[in-house]
Amino acid sequence: MKTLVLIGGGHSHAIVLRWLGLQPLADVRLILISDVTHAPYSGMLPGYLAGFYSFADCHIDLRTLAKFAQAELVLDAAIGLDLQTNQVFCRQHHPIDFDWLSIDIGSTPATINIPGAQEYGIAAKPVPQFLAAWQRFIAQKFDRAISLGIVGGGAGGVELALTLQIQLQQLCPAGAAVHLFHRQPELMNSYANAVRRRFTEVLIDRGIKLYLNEVVESISLSSDQTCPQVAPDALKLVRCQSGLSIPCDQVIWVTQAAAPSWIRQSGLSTDEQGFILIKNTLQSLSHPHIFATGDIATMPEHPRPKAGVFAVRQGQPLFANLQRIITGQSLPPFLPQQRYLSLIGTGDRQAIGTWGNFCTRPSKLLWWWKERIDRIFMSQFPNSDSL
Repeated sequence: MKTLVLIGGGHSHAIVLRWLGLQPLADVRLILISDVTHAPYSGMLPGYLAGFYSFADCHIDLRTLAKFAQAELVLDAAIGLDLQTNQVFCRQHHPIDFDWLSIDIGSTPATINIPGAQEYGIAAKPVPQFLAAWQRFIAQKFDRAISLGIVGGGAGGVELALTLQIQLQQLCPAGAAVHLFHRQPELMNSYANAVRRRFTEVLIDRGIKLYLNEVVESISLSSDQTCPQVAPDALKLVRCQSGLSIPCDQVIWVTQAAAPSWIRQSGLSTDEQGFILIKNTLQSLSHPHIFATGDIATMPEHPRPKAGVFAVRQGQPLFANLQRIITGQSLPPFLPQQRYLSLIGTGDRQAIGTWGNFCTRPSKLLWWWKERIDRIFMSQFPNSDSL
């Protein structure tokens, strides 16, 4: 019996597992390797932070999904590959053999070269670690005004700033300031001018402090004594190359995506950032028995932003091509759409819609639409009560 191994419980793999439950592969051993039992759905995470959703609403139960797909779930982190022997190395388990492999593990913000970023900041990805760190932070009693720094002015950083501002204002009666740092002259560089202008207006109207053309060069503990009821080391000092220094109680990194080092070290063909280069069929350029989707993959013929919408769209084509390669059939290409609808929440049960150069104002109707789409997506996955 041959073996198909899936590394990661990302959006594409969740869809693949659902289809494998509906259309099992004959005489194939299926293994899912994941370091979490519940995979977050990125589309609903801002709403979860805002208190609109429960944990179960926006997390896919991988134990139940693996059971539905008749897959063995290995709760561990993959840390390497041997492409000569076709083995996955895990942090705790013995090497796992495979005949076919698919990788959908997302990405992390690139903070490693910035002094103090890892010690004194929270990376927005991996999401489970971010949620745990954020919950520890907001569990404190805030009896003074607090300050939050967010580094990275892409769509993720902007949506996080809008969402967390409202949450902190509810938790901190004395007030909460949000500082958004971005190294480019404009926010959301991958979006059209109209979209960038709209979100800049919304941020300014909400009182979020923008620092454009500011490159954060370090984070250190602050010796600020202006808040005597707080230990001096409770504040972090965000320093920029321009000389700007802003004290913050917490700093979140939502910067350019990075890939784990073991991907490049495995010998897979990667781009300059270490992401797996894939064909239009979602296969590795260098190793056709290995597939990759989501943030960890780069399709050089059709470059797209690292966004959850593409991981979702790759799910069904990935399942179809895994079926085909296992049964010896030719693989059709997947062509990502050039334009796509984005519904980005503003943290107050409103959303802004974007489509190419078109951009709406914040709208409660669009939030309702976004919520409906997200709940329909999540409803396709079984939970422990449904089996």
